[in-house]
Amino acid sequence: MNATIAIASGKGGTGKTTVALNLAAVADQPVKLLDCDVEAPNDHLFIKPGRVEERVSMVMIPEFDQERCDGCGRCKQHCRFNAIAVLGGKPMLFPELCHSCGACVPVCPRGAISEAQRSIGVARRGTKDHISLIYGVLDVGEAKSPPLIGDVKSALKDGAEGIDGQEWTGLTIIDAPPGTSCPVVAAVKHSDYLLLVTEPTPFGLHDLRLAVGMAQALGLKHGVIVNRCDLGDGALVRDFCVANRIPLLAELPFDRRVAEAYAAGQIPAVAVPDIASAYRRLYQRIDEVMAS
Repeated sequence: MNATIAIASGKGGTGKTTVALNLAAVADQPVKLLDCDVEAPNDHLFIKPGRVEERVSMVMIPEFDQERCDGCGRCKQHCRFNAIAVLGGKPMLFPELCHSCGACVPVCPRGAISEAQRSIGVARRGTKDHISLIYGVLDVGEAKSPPLIGDVKSALKDGAEGIDGQEWTGLTIIDAPPGTSCPVVAAVKHSDYLLLVTEPTPFGLHDLRLAVGMAQALGLKHGVIVNRCDLGDGALVRDFCVANRIPLLAELPFDRRVAEAYAAGQIPAVAVPDIASAYRRLYQRIDEVMAS
């Protein structure tokens, strides 16, 4: 399979990462697993890669030459994110609000603003067996994760933009952040297929609706996986999928062996053979719906 499959959920705790890890583990070909939940990455705790490469993720911020600045305030007026204040006739930057758009640089009549860089986190890459894992770790207190997510995804590109320096055209699995906000959009956009993992509860259905709306807004083909399908009202999600013509790809029951393997830092599909069989069937189902 040569495709990019993103795995998301409208809420945390549905089993999104479990699904991503299991799909990567049972793949019968080399696979790149991208952990784009950069605020709380944990795929590496299960993959346990050997030698890990690391690259610092940088974003642009303005740097002010206070001697050339005359305090006119045009930079502040043009900043749509209120990241610049002028105090005592001198500009002051709030880095956590800056979106690195660069709009302030060309509007300065004195040429007192230049582009500087600051670190927001790191992108790391390691390999174990047939899985090449790329994941991001956002700096503590950093508010903006999309630039780091972009760096993690750039590992698939050729040349200096890729952490591994070569283009990838095989199977890619993206473990997206929870929710439906900007980081999730940054992670799943341009994917070939989006798996939405949910649970059979009113909360699960509520957030699944949001995730489906996001998928439709991005124009992504998508299907649903119900995790722990026997611990709630399965008809909630089934009826929603039927009414909206969304493929229901799998219903995965609660299995204590999965919880035990997860707690021990093991990939369930590796620790429990019949779990692996269920995920191989899921691959077949994904193939079918992607081809339809």
